[in-house]
Amino acid sequence: MASPKVSDDLLPVGYVGLGIMGAPMVRNLLRVGVPVHVWARRLEQAQRLVGDGAVPEESLASLVRTVRVLFLNVSDTPDVEGLMLDEGGIVANARSGLIVVDHSTIDPMRARHIAEKAREAGVIFIDAPVSGGERGAIEGTLTLMLGGPEADIDRIGPLLERVGRTLTRVGDSGAGQIAKACNQLIVGETLVAIGEAFALAEAAGVDPARVREALLGGLANSKVLQMHGQRLLDDDFVPGFMAHLHAKDMGIVANTAASLGLDLSGAERVRAALARALEHGHAYDDSTILARYCIPER
Repeated sequence: MASPKVSDDLLPVGYVGLGIMGAPMVRNLLRVGVPVHVWARRLEQAQRLVGDGAVPEESLASLVRTVRVLFLNVSDTPDVEGLMLDEGGIVANARSGLIVVDHSTIDPMRARHIAEKAREAGVIFIDAPVSGGERGAIEGTLTLMLGGPEADIDRIGPLLERVGRTLTRVGDSGAGQIAKACNQLIVGETLVAIGEAFALAEAAGVDPARVREALLGGLANSKVLQMHGQRLLDDDFVPGFMAHLHAKDMGIVANTAASLGLDLSGAERVRAALARALEHGHAYDDSTILARYCIPER
């Protein structure tokens, strides 16, 4: 079934954050005829998308004044806060009614603060972190975890369907980021479990590949075991999602848990494994590498 037509009053759209995830998401929008204006601090990032049909803007201010919906896809909480709230940023230049969709993974409590400040200026801020990695961004099959006003999320649904396959409104502002934190926690803890399972098999003289094959038919099966378990067996750590970014996300998990009075011991084990991986020079390898460092002696 074809996706609903994107309403003209949502066009053109803008995009900031043209990296490993953002660039293919822009291309997916352009491919279905959505006009996209782009801006990047490094001009060459924006120019790479001109051949695909993107329109480069000379400044963030000019981008904000031109578009009706603005997508962000940057690295961390301070990046989003700066873009949104700094003098000369998005809120300062936006027309009332602008919708900002943030695909970044940031602190949920700060996302709520940003949404409140945006709302005071007549700007709608929707947190929309994604899961699915670079392949999902290229293929348009990402999972989007959405936080914000239901009516506004429904309104931009036809745009979101151009970049994602599974769209879930989790709740109000910040709820999408809570869901993403839970996602990163589950993936990380599953990788620790796989790393320990493979270590147990090796220590007992059993082939981990055969163990994985057996587990794929039982309750322990998961996408993480399917995809990343094979990565571990193949020593394939070409990044789809880099280890230093997973470490950043686990910091968000830890800070959020602490602010809510929770002690998440499993999350701390994931953080420790990632810290050891980064200490051994794996910051820009795929985050699957953490399973190699889940046991301190290894």
